[in-house]
Amino acid sequence: MPDAILTQPVPRLRVQAMKEYHPPLGSRDSLRLDFNENTLACSPKVREALSRITTGALTRYPEREPVEAIVANYLGLQPAQVALTNGVDEAIHVLFETFLEADDELLLPVPTYTMYEVYATATDACIVPVQAADDLAFPFERLVAAITPRTKIIVIANPNSPSGTVCTRAEILEIARLAPQALVLVDEAYFHFFGETVIDLVGTIPNLIVARTFSKAYGLAGLRLGLLAGPVDLMRWARRVLSPYSVNSLALACLSPALEDASYLDWYVAEVLAARAEFEAVIDAAGLHRWPSRANFVLVDIGPRHAEFTRRMREAGVLVRDRSSDPGCDGRVRITIGTREQMRQAATALRDTLAALNLEAQ
Repeated sequence: MPDAILTQPVPRLRVQAMKEYHPPLGSRDSLRLDFNENTLACSPKVREALSRITTGALTRYPEREPVEAIVANYLGLQPAQVALTNGVDEAIHVLFETFLEADDELLLPVPTYTMYEVYATATDACIVPVQAADDLAFPFERLVAAITPRTKIIVIANPNSPSGTVCTRAEILEIARLAPQALVLVDEAYFHFFGETVIDLVGTIPNLIVARTFSKAYGLAGLRLGLLAGPVDLMRWARRVLSPYSVNSLALACLSPALEDASYLDWYVAEVLAARAEFEAVIDAAGLHRWPSRANFVLVDIGPRHAEFTRRMREAGVLVRDRSSDPGCDGRVRITIGTREQMRQAATALRDTLAALNLEAQ
């Protein structure tokens, strides 16, 4: 018998072609202004809910549907229109796996959230990037011009990351009208800092699906909680792909208390908006160019020394995110906005770093 030929299993070509995503590692001793998380804490009511969870409760599989009904009622929707997910990442992955066939087109305004492209490349669809202009405003005209009969999904992050810019309600409605064959996904991860939504249109616009996350304003990033909201007939297909137990029991136990504590959420959002205004004034005084943001972060043009700037800020105890690898973002750094106290610490680090680098307005 001939000697066995040693081989290894080979992944699909699409998987081999996927972009790898390596999130930067943080430090417990640093001010984390690099992930757009809640920089302070979740609601005290969430901590109380965690303290009431018994060890026996952890032996049972999670039951998502009762909590989905609570969330649907909170949003003014039907339970069948809402699905909870393991973060908004699972929501994106599920939609792409559900609706994208070979040779379908995904329209993706860029720059935007990296994981859209990562999950899309795992399918056999074609990614059609739609580049924003230098002002990073939503490229409405370019996107409309890119719609074809093969367009199957259009993704709109609203507000967008890393720019903080937004797409108007009228533009979203027009896009949905012009591409009736396509699912229009509006990712409202930063909704609370923007204050405008299209989730009230769910069920009235037949090709509209909205995604939300509880990782930002609610401060539940460690529990991995997101949601999809869409027409019942579209959600029915997405549920076939969605794992029935992907949202864990701890997350489900904490969601209702988080929703109930509106006063804490309102306080945190107001604190971030006040801190953003203060910090933007610091950036302006330093002579740096920034983009107007409707989210809990701000994008700043540092220029050719962006990597050294990011490193020196880290050495000063403040983590920021270099977005220079994003399309059209060379030299640009994104800074999460926390509380006013935290951003005053960040402002000191910013001034010291700029002075050390002798940076002037780009």
